[in-house]
Amino acid sequence: MSFNNILVVCVGNICRSPIAAALLLNQYPKKHIDSAGVSAVIGHHADPKAIEVMAADGIDMTDHIAKQISEELVVTADLILTMSVNQTKWLEEQWPHCRGKVFRIGHWIDKDIADPYRHDKPAFETARQDIIESLEQWAEKIS
Repeated sequence: MSFNNILVVCVGNICRSPIAAALLLNQYPKKHIDSAGVSAVIGHHADPKAIEVMAADGIDMTDHIAKQISEELVVTADLILTMSVNQTKWLEEQWPHCRGKVFRIGHWIDKDIADPYRHDKPAFETARQDIIESLEQWAEKIS
């Protein structure tokens, strides 16, 4: 199975999902990578601390604009990665037809990615590192 259209989901779409989407896009430039929030801060840029921790890796997230998850995004995605068990359950309840393509990003290491929103920079660095470790487990399945 090839995943060419990947959707990454978190709550506000300004911290974790933009970080994960930026990392995926950096690794798989030919794939369609998108992100959204279950309760998005619509129209806002990524959190400045998220932008800062990604800039340290040479990844520019300044163009990111938060958006709300929608039926269209869910339907077109081949793979939907969430940050927590609760987000996965929420998506499956909203759109039962997406069961089987919704997984927690930390599925293979049994880990939720803690939300760094309104925390200090180290919380963003931890979230970034947890996302990187989680994505490593997806590498052979995505490529």
